[in-house]
Amino acid sequence: MINEGRATTRPAVLFVCVHNAGRSQMAAGWLRRLAGDRVEVLSAGSEPAERVNPVAVAAMREVGIDITAHAPRVLTPDDVQHADVVVTMGCGDACPVYPGKRYEDWVLVDPARQPIEVVRGIRDRIRERVEALIASLG
Repeated sequence: MINEGRATTRPAVLFVCVHNAGRSQMAAGWLRRLAGDRVEVLSAGSEPAERVNPVAVAAMREVGIDITAHAPRVLTPDDVQHADVVVTMGCGDACPVYPGKRYEDWVLVDPARQPIEVVRGIRDRIRERVEALIASLG
């Protein structure tokens, strides 16, 4: 696969949500776990939080995925240009759109200020969508 002048054998997937503290971090964790090194995984936020949501961290830990080392970071145009697939999760107009990119918008409840029982359901829905994404990448 060739993207913006870079030759690679693996696609790059960028997960974007407003705070890059919950949904996008969980999705990145699932993609790393389920696809391994077959996919380059990126995540960012339009208005990043100071840290990853501790309830999201706890929910992912329950399924054996540790996302504590990942910090929210600001979305840049370079992130989008580098990605083959951009998955947005509630960032609205703050997400830049570039021609030739594949975009998906996953409508998911924001786990911020939600109890662990709700975040578990969000985590599980994200896993289902990540599995479908991997299948679509071939």
